[in-house]
Formats: sequence, structure tokens, C-alpha cells
Amino acid sequence: MSVSLAPRPPVPAVSRLNSIYSALPTTIFEVMSGLARTHQAVNLGQGFPDDPGPLDVRQKAADAVVDGWNQYPPMMGLADLRQAAAVHYKHWQGLDLDPESEVMVTSGATEALAGALFSLIEPGDEVVLFQPLYDAYLPLVQRAGGIPRLVRLEPPSWRITAEKLEAAFSPRTKVVLFNNPQNPTGVVHSREEMQLIADFCTRFDVIAVCDEVWEHVIFDGRRHLPMMAIPGMRERTVKISSAGKIFGMTGWKVGLVFAQPELMRVLGKAHQFLTFTTPPNLQAAVAYGLGKEDSYFEDMRADLQRSRDRLAKGLSDLGFPVLPSAGTYFLSVDLAAIDPTLDDEAFCLDLVKTHGVAAIPVSAFYAQDAVRSVVRFCFAKRDATLDAALERLAGALRNGR
Repeated sequence: MSVSLAPRPPVPAVSRLNSIYSALPTTIFEVMSGLARTHQAVNLGQGFPDDPGPLDVRQKAADAVVDGWNQYPPMMGLADLRQAAAVHYKHWQGLDLDPESEVMVTSGATEALAGALFSLIEPGDEVVLFQPLYDAYLPLVQRAGGIPRLVRLEPPSWRITAEKLEAAFSPRTKVVLFNNPQNPTGVVHSREEMQLIADFCTRFDVIAVCDEVWEHVIFDGRRHLPMMAIPGMRERTVKISSAGKIFGMTGWKVGLVFAQPELMRVLGKAHQFLTFTTPPNLQAAVAYGLGKEDSYFEDMRADLQRSRDRLAKGLSDLGFPVLPSAGTYFLSVDLAAIDPTLDDEAFCLDLVKTHGVAAIPVSAFYAQDAVRSVVRFCFAKRDATLDAALERLAGALRNGR
């Protein structure tokens, strides 16, 4: 018996697809991770730990799947998690948050960022962005109809200045998107830099969408300062956090959003029509985790700081000029101090193909006028992983010249 198949409809021309997303290239993370697999390289490129995360938090999630509620939780998030978040951020950052009207749970920080940008930006609004910038920011801003105004930061300090902000802000500015601690640089911006941003936000009546997912991954005795705590910013800040970063389980995708009630009502509408809700078992586990003793968070930071120092020393001993890293999972080296002609992307391709170590060229985080000398490594790895990478990197600078 023969079966007659209907002809397959023609694929729409690319010109009829969304111009922003159809034009996006394959991300550098996919490229480098693919090369790492091909060349059996030690992957210090993509930013995730190589341990499974705290057992007690994972066990809470498992128990909640078996014994708990697996139907729709409330759109704004489980009451227990919103309450736990309010208590947690009062304790760690001195924020007074109403769990009923100022806290929302999302399916990851990227969803929270998308919802904030989609709900706050009208087509033609200008959005101030700092580059190097996390790769999701620019396409989300453009898809929302925003016009990006890029502030270029440079090594070694990556400092924000009044002159740079003066050139970026205008009466058409609606939102500033601020990432602190900052990926990919590992910089923790100073209170003075944050006050500068706050002054411009007040002057131009701008909302600050603050990506603070690395707030607990901060080193050398520092304490995270949220933009919400800067005078004048409580009513004009959207704070975004990530349980995946707090607990080192990047696949969990549980985001937390904080804003004053008028802002939150609009943010909630965007969330309603993006994902609506987040797995209840993960929410229950995060609520438990946010209440862990201070020692958990302090030990986590101490362990990561030790890994940072191990990799930094190893790279320095091999001749790499290591830039300071005060937070995140990342530290960078600036090849310009060795040879101004070295290109970060070419250097990273040589590293993975010739030496078997994957890293990320920081030029990939620029939309224009890129700094092309900085290479980023992830240090959130076991000692054996870091040591294997360092062993393979011996001689890389000689070959890369």
C-alpha cells in the first residue's frame, strides 16, 4: 500500500522573518563549547561550576516533586518564596520589601530581564547599556523597540565616568540596564560610580533595570550594594536576582524580581504572558535555600575566591597579565600588555585547537568598537580542572605571538 504525502510547504524567506533574531550569529559560547568538545579541551569558557550544587537544596526540590504540589503555582510566585526573599534581602542588603507587592518569581533572570524591558520600553525609547555586555541585553532591547545608547568601558578598571554618561543619556532615555557585579569583566562597580548613574537617572527621569545576579559571588570582604539602596533609587529601580547563581546551579532558572508596587504591576503583566509561572518544586527549594545560615554563603564565596586566586596565580606564573576580578565566576587577561597585535578571538581559537583549553574572547561582548585584547576564563571549577588547564596553557603565549 502506497502512502501519498502532501508536498511540504515552502520555507518562508529569511526576509520575512524577524530581522533582529534572524540576523543573530551563533553565540560565542556555542562556538567555543562545540570546539571544546571536538578537541577534548578543558572548558573554562562557559560560566558554570563543575559540581552539582548544595545537596540539601537539591533534596528539597526532589522532595517537593514527590510530595508537593505540581500544578500551577501563583503567577507571582509561591508565598513562601516571596516571604523568604524579603527576609533574605533585608538581612543581607538592608532592603525593606513587601513580599505581597514588591517581589515576583520568574523562570530565570533572563526572563525577568526580557519582561522588564518589554514592559518598560516603548518603540523609540533610548536605553543606556554598558559594554562589554551580557549577550542577551542588546537583542532584547532591540526587540522591545528600544534604541541602544552604548557606553564603552575599557580595561583595566572598566570605570564608569560622568563624561561617558553625559554622552549616553538624553531626554529620550527611558531605561538604563546596569549589571553589577559585571559579567564578563568580574568588576564590582564602586558606590561613586553607582551614585553617578543614580544622579543621571534622577535628572532624566530614568528607570534602572539592575542585573544583580552575581550579588552573592563577591570577594575580598566586599558586601554587595544594591542600586535600590542608593538615595533616590528605591522607587525607580527594578532589581533582578538569580537563584541559579546564588546556589551555583545554573540550570535551575529561578529568577527573583524586586520593584515598587506601581512598577511591579506592569512587570507582572509581562511575566504573565511570557512564562506565567515557574516550577513549584524549585521555588520551594529556593525558599529553603535563601534561609540557610550565613556560613553557607560565606563558605561559598571563600571557596570561589580560593579558586580565583589559584587560577590567577597559575596564569600569572605562565606570563599572562591577569586583570583584577572582584566578583562573578570570571577573571580575564589582557594580551595587550604582552603584544598589542594579539587578537583575542584568534588567540582563543588557537588555545582550544592547539592547547586544549576553551576560553572566551571579551570582544564578543561588544556591539561596536570592541576591545580586542581581553580573554575571559571561568574559575568556578575543581582544583583538578584548573590545574589541568594551566598545565595545557604552558607555552601558549609563545605560540600565540
